[in-house]
Amino acid sequence: MPEQEMQGSPFLSTIARLDPAFMEQVRRTEALVYSDGALPRKFKLLVAMAFDATHGAVSGVKSLAAAAMKAGATKEEVAEVLRVAAYLGGAGSLYSASQGLKELFP
Repeated sequence: MPEQEMQGSPFLSTIARLDPAFMEQVRRTEALVYSDGALPRKFKLLVAMAFDATHGAVSGVKSLAAAAMKAGATKEEVAEVLRVAAYLGGAGSLYSASQGLKELFP
């Protein structure tokens, strides 16, 4: 999940209170993972979105798709990545993706 979403995420707030030092390490690692490098940030976010779709993480699909688009991804790129997720991860990926994207693409 992109840093700005993770920091405000109610899903991780318990761990952040329990072990703030660990969460700081997670945030630093996340910043490295999603930074531009050999692969652009938008591509890395799209890959993460595909993983979340295959794992049924609807809110992750939503936040990662939004972050990828903010980083320059197009709706066509989002759709193509989800084709790969559905092909490799099964039809459940389509359900997760559809639920996660319904507000971004009404």
